[in-house]
Amino acid sequence: MFFLINGEGSSGIGELRVQLEARANRLDAIEAATRIVEAEVSCKSVGRGGMPNILGTMQFDASILDGQTLRCGAVGALEHTPHALTVARQVMERLPHVFLVGAGADRFAREIGVAAEPALTDDARAKWEQWVGDSRAELERPDAPLAPWLGTSIDISYKLPEARPKDTVVTLVRDHTGHCASGASTSGWDFKYPGRVGDSPIIGAGHYADSRYGTAACTHTGEMTIRTCAAHSVVMNMKAGMSPKQAVTDVGNELRRLTGGHIGTVVIYAVNAEGEHYVATTGDAASYYFWREGTPEIAHLSALPLELT
Repeated sequence: MFFLINGEGSSGIGELRVQLEARANRLDAIEAATRIVEAEVSCKSVGRGGMPNILGTMQFDASILDGQTLRCGAVGALEHTPHALTVARQVMERLPHVFLVGAGADRFAREIGVAAEPALTDDARAKWEQWVGDSRAELERPDAPLAPWLGTSIDISYKLPEARPKDTVVTLVRDHTGHCASGASTSGWDFKYPGRVGDSPIIGAGHYADSRYGTAACTHTGEMTIRTCAAHSVVMNMKAGMSPKQAVTDVGNELRRLTGGHIGTVVIYAVNAEGEHYVATTGDAASYYFWREGTPEIAHLSALPLELT
C-alpha cells in the first residue's frame, strides 16, 4: 500500500493513512481524505477555503478514477457544493455518464441528497470585494466584458497579476488489494472566467491511474496539462518501461515545448505500481507527502526542478 498527496492535502494525510491501514477501499480512502481538505478553510485552492470566479461565485471541479476498472466520474463548475469529489464519485457510481457540469452537476448533487450550502467564506468575499473595488456594479451588468479582468500572461490587460492558476489537491493511492486509484478536487483559478474548467476534472490531464503500471497527477497550470494529456502520458510512459523519473521528465519536456496560450508552472507527480515515486516542477516550488506500508512516518518532500533532456 502507498499514498502520495500534494502539499494542499496536508489536513487529510492522517485520515488517508488511517483508511488504508484499516484496509479501506482505495476510492473510499481518497474520498474521506479529500472531504477533510475540501472543508479546511485555510486551504485557499480547494473547497470551502477557495476563491470565487470573476463574478464572486464559487465553482468547484473534481474527479476520481479507479485504476482497476478505469471507471471514473467528474464534475465541473459545480456550485453550492464544496465537497465536489463526493459528487464526482456518485456520477461514476449512479450514472452511465462520466462528466457533469454547471447546472446539471448542481441538480445531480441535490438529487443524491447533497444539500446546497454556502460556499463563499467571509475571507474569500472580502478578497473578491477588494479586488473588484469600485467596479462591482460594472461587472454585474449582463453584457459586461469579463476577459480583460483575467490576470494571466496572455495578451489581455492585467487587473490582478497574482490571480493565476494555483494548486489543487491530488491523491494517488494503492490499497491492500494492490490496485491503484487517483482523485483531484479544486476551486480552480482565483477570479477565473465563469465556467472555466481546469485539468482537475479531466481524466488523463489532471490525474490518471492504471493498476498495472501506476498513477500520476498534475497541478498548477491546467491549461497546459490538458493540451498534453499529461497525467495519462506519464502513466503510458511507465507502461512502456520508463521509471517514474524518466516518465515525468519526458512529459515535462513536452510541456516546455508548448508555445502560445497561457504558460506557467506545472508540477507532475508519479508513482509506479511498485511504489517508486518521483515529483518534479517546471517552475514554482511545491511539496508533497508520501507513505507506504511498513514506513513509520509520512515523508514530507519537495518537488525537484524538472531536468531538461
